[in-house]
Amino acid sequence: MQCLANSGLKATVASRARRAQAPAFSRRPVVRVANVAAVPEVQTADRFKRNPDGSYDLSAPPPFTLQDLRNAIPAQCWEKNTFKSMAHLALDVGIVFGLAAIAFTANQWWLWPIYWFAQGTMFWALFVVGHDCGHQSFSNNKVLNDFIGHLTHSSILVPYHGWRISHRTHHANHGHIENDESWHPVTKSLYEKLDSWGRVGRLSLPWALFAFPFYLWKRSPGKEGSHYDPECDLFTPAERNQVLTTNAYLIGMLAVLAACTIKLGPLAMLNLYVLPYWINVVWLDVVTYLHHHGSHDENEKMPWYRGEEWSYLRGGLTTIDRDYGIFNKIHHDIGTHVVHHLFPQIPHYNLEAATNAVKDVMGPYYREPVKSPGPIPVHLIEPLIRSFTKDHFVADKGDIVFYETDPKFPTLPVAAAGKQ
Repeated sequence: MQCLANSGLKATVASRARRAQAPAFSRRPVVRVANVAAVPEVQTADRFKRNPDGSYDLSAPPPFTLQDLRNAIPAQCWEKNTFKSMAHLALDVGIVFGLAAIAFTANQWWLWPIYWFAQGTMFWALFVVGHDCGHQSFSNNKVLNDFIGHLTHSSILVPYHGWRISHRTHHANHGHIENDESWHPVTKSLYEKLDSWGRVGRLSLPWALFAFPFYLWKRSPGKEGSHYDPECDLFTPAERNQVLTTNAYLIGMLAVLAACTIKLGPLAMLNLYVLPYWINVVWLDVVTYLHHHGSHDENEKMPWYRGEEWSYLRGGLTTIDRDYGIFNKIHHDIGTHVVHHLFPQIPHYNLEAATNAVKDVMGPYYREPVKSPGPIPVHLIEPLIRSFTKDHFVADKGDIVFYETDPKFPTLPVAAAGKQ
């Protein structure tokens, strides 16, 4: 028996030695296995529709569902931490008052422009906190969310409930030409009805970057009503009292500003509040515009939908993430916008983790943001200018359309001449 064992052992060793010395062609089956294993990867890539030139057709229905994305997001990303949210708010408020105290005490001509920009940026951060409250992602307590939302938004003269409701409409209908609420395209027929001033003010730089207060008063071209009017078609009868409550908060804030103006003087309030307010408006318009316009790829046109081609998922997938350099954390990662648009209940401090979790599912439908070349996101100037230069109107018909360019788009001097 021992001999048989030794004989078998020797045979096994000899067999292994022969295989080790075998020529390369005898190992081809191993190569075949590796090739077979690579096939699913090719099939996965092919599930995304392509254009004739080989690029991905991102206007086509995606090969995944909203539930697929939801399932990919870890459970902890959905958790709201009231303490963490309040800590972010406390830091913002502390910086706002600290900046004002330093600038007012120093009162140096060279310091004021720095203050205007810094404080305007912090006003924008307060807006984002109120924005999260409107989505109920600040905490699990609706009463607390609405209270903090009123304080933060009223402090920068934004109607909390009025804007919250219209923003809800925007999220629910983004990418739909007629039903979207903010920064949606105008149709060609509506565009032709706008006078030169209307076209320049709505569709050109720098004037469009000051549009937000006017949007609150009169909404976008083609839509009627006001965010301050409880009878506006934005609101249901049940929301009337909410709008009136917000208006009361705004009246209180105006009273505070009037008292400060009497106490400190108009020039001091111009420096401390009015000019930072307009910097905040520019931030708001730039960031919200870039959420939905100006792909990183200058050859890509972003789709807009009508009819059966539109869906919540396809509309949300046309949003764009941006890298704002040093400002990413200051404005609470609002540039991480795709996942936020699809799942606005996720707190801002969990957006990066949630985005990383869905990238593989989204594939080419996720447009990886171009990294800022430094602390200041100067790289975003190019897509901003490009979009405002080329994106003027969309066709009146068609369920999938893209922005078109008016080669005779008026400049401000032309608008002024038309006014005379």
